[in-house]
Amino acid sequence: MNHRTTKSLIYPAIGAGLIAVLSQLVIPLGPVPFTLQTLAVGLIATLYRPKEALTSLFLYLLLGAIGLPVFAGLSGGMAALFGPTAGFLWGFLLYAGVTAVLTSPTSSLIQVFLANLLGDALCFLSGSLVFSLITHSSLEKTLALTVLPFLIPDLVKLLMITMVHRPLNRIFKA
Repeated sequence: MNHRTTKSLIYPAIGAGLIAVLSQLVIPLGPVPFTLQTLAVGLIATLYRPKEALTSLFLYLLLGAIGLPVFAGLSGGMAALFGPTAGFLWGFLLYAGVTAVLTSPTSSLIQVFLANLLGDALCFLSGSLVFSLITHSSLEKTLALTVLPFLIPDLVKLLMITMVHRPLNRIFKA
């Protein structure tokens, strides 16, 4: 087995594990808790090739679907993948896929930031849409519960991802 094949097998497991761990740092803010999941998704999407990034997310969702407590607040099971906040979980796939395609180890800081901003926005869109459809909430209530409390924290996460992109790429390159 060559070096690239080994990495393509190991990185998704590490990525799924990172998301699972950072999902457990929860600050309840209402129906959608604040976690570091999007930080993990952004890091994985920025550092991994698209196939490895998406495999990480599929593995994470699969682990949760079979009932392992990997989702926010040590929850798991199929209900989480079809409940009010399921759109955020599925949105992680959009975030990872788009951002991984738009970034590379040589991406500029602006490119990394904008790719993560787009990925995060798609995750918000997916999450808010599903939340609104399942809870029958108005647009105003949906945005107040699922987007507004997270704008500043997510911008901070995006800046963190942008700043660690190059140093972490040097480590992953080894």
